[in-house]
Amino acid sequence: MKNIVEKIKKLKEEKNAIILAHSYQNIEIDEVADFVGDSLYLSQMAKNTNADIIVFAGVYFMAQTAKIISPEKKVLLPNLQAGCLMADMINHEQMVNFKKDYPDTPVVCYINSTAEVKAECDICCTSSNALEIVKSLNTNRVLFIPDANLGKWVEKQLPNTEVITYDGNCPVHNNIQAEEIKKARLKYPNAKILIHPECKPEVSELGDYVGSTSGIIDYVRKSKDKQFVIVTEKGVADRLKRDYPEKEFILIKDDMLCESMKLTTLEEILYSLEHEVNEITLDEEVRRLSSNCIERMLKVSK
Repeated sequence: MKNIVEKIKKLKEEKNAIILAHSYQNIEIDEVADFVGDSLYLSQMAKNTNADIIVFAGVYFMAQTAKIISPEKKVLLPNLQAGCLMADMINHEQMVNFKKDYPDTPVVCYINSTAEVKAECDICCTSSNALEIVKSLNTNRVLFIPDANLGKWVEKQLPNTEVITYDGNCPVHNNIQAEEIKKARLKYPNAKILIHPECKPEVSELGDYVGSTSGIIDYVRKSKDKQFVIVTEKGVADRLKRDYPEKEFILIKDDMLCESMKLTTLEEILYSLEHEVNEITLDEEVRRLSSNCIERMLKVSK
C-alpha cells in the first residue's frame, strides 16, 4: 500500500492533479487526498482549485458537480459503479412532473441528485447549508427534492415556511429508528448523540446535535465531552476515532455503511490517474443549466 500511495502522490505532482475525498470513503483514501470533507466543502474546493485534473473519491453525483462548476478541468471518478441510491430516486421526467403541480414555487435541489435534475431546479443545497439556502429565498413555500427527511428537518426550523418534499431518502440514514436512539440514550447516559438530518424527523428530534458530516466533526472538535454516539455513516466515526483518540465514539449500529462510498480503492485511484480514465462528461446545455443551480448556492454559502 505504501508503494501505491507514493505512486499516486508522484503522479499528482506530474499531472497537476488533486484528489477530493468524501468523509464516507474508506479511511486509507485520506493518505492521498488533498481535501477531505462533506459535499459543500468539496464543491468549494473543486471550484477554487488550479489543478488540471480532479480525481473524485466519492460517488457519481459528486464528480458530476465538480465537472459542472469546473468544465475546463478533467474530472475522473475512479469507480464508475459508485452511485447514490437517493439520487437514483428521481430522474429528469419525475422532476418535471413534480414541479408541474406547484407552478411558481422555487425548487431547492439537494446536491445528492444528477446534473439533469439539477438543471430543472432554482438553487442547490447540501446538508451543511440547507437551512441557510431555504431562508435565503425569502418565501413561505418551497419544493425540496429529493430528500424528504432533510426537507422536513428544515421545515421544522422555519415554522413560517412550508417545505413540500419529494419522497426520496438515504437508505442508510432512513433505516435508523427512534427506538434505537432511545436505547442508546439509556445505555450511554453521558454521551452526546450526534445525528445527521437525513434521518427521519422523529429520530433527529432526539439528538443533542443535528448537522451535516462537517457539522458533526466540528461539534466534536469544540466539545469538552468525552463520549459520543454517532448517527451517520461509518466513515465519519472512523475519522473521529483516528483524530480524537482521547474521546470515545459509538456508531449507532454496525451496518451504517454506504456501500457505494466504500467501492473506491487506492488501486483504482492510481489506475484512473495514471491512465486518465473514467472521465466525467456532460451535455453542455445540461451543464450550463445545472451550473446556475450550484453557482447560486455557492454565492449564498461562501
